[in-house]
Amino acid sequence: MQPDDVDAIRNLPLFRDCMPETFEALIKISFLQRFPQGVLLISENDPADFLHVVLEGLVEMFGSSGGRETTISFVRPVSTFILAAVLKDQVYLQSARTISRSRILMIPAQAVRQAMQQDKAFMLSIVGELATGYRRVVKELKNQKLRTSSERLANWLLAQGRLSDDGTVRLAMEKRVLASRLGMTPENLSRAFSTLRDLGVRVEGNIIRLEDMEALTDFSQPNPLIDDPLI
Repeated sequence: MQPDDVDAIRNLPLFRDCMPETFEALIKISFLQRFPQGVLLISENDPADFLHVVLEGLVEMFGSSGGRETTISFVRPVSTFILAAVLKDQVYLQSARTISRSRILMIPAQAVRQAMQQDKAFMLSIVGELATGYRRVVKELKNQKLRTSSERLANWLLAQGRLSDDGTVRLAMEKRVLASRLGMTPENLSRAFSTLRDLGVRVEGNIIRLEDMEALTDFSQPNPLIDDPLI
């Protein structure tokens, strides 16, 4: 790893406060790998062997049942997945695959559990990370249950647009994947984009231009008790 990679991982909330020797021990036995687009990283119901840290690229978390599949979230640099399964030494409840070329650091699960027992500060950071994950799930449930498909899309676009310099959203995933992430069919996503056209949302392939952020904000009514730009 490059020094910048190590610094970025060290600055994650999960590792920020742990003892230097704890962090060094975990990094020393970790594996850094590059993956092309479309690689299945983990499968639900498999044992949780590693804690994954996304350093570059984009990862899709998804689940399946009864022949159906749904996107649950996207994991962007620099962040981890899936901590709960690693700590409980149980199977993954989600699958993960790369949406774009990615660099992933894999930390052995047993080492993470051992470090938690030996380093109180690391244990407290883990509690904080789990609490953040729980609150994110509650926010997403509220987003799905309290908003129409157009409102969910508008809030997602607004959050992504605010992360860019010019209000332009460049989709790193297929529109069908975005539709699944937002809890709708591809057809419903198309209708939602049509609804937002009058609010200055212009779709040009995978480029989405937000020409009237004020109108989009008035329509979407972002709520800090619901919205999280990282999901």
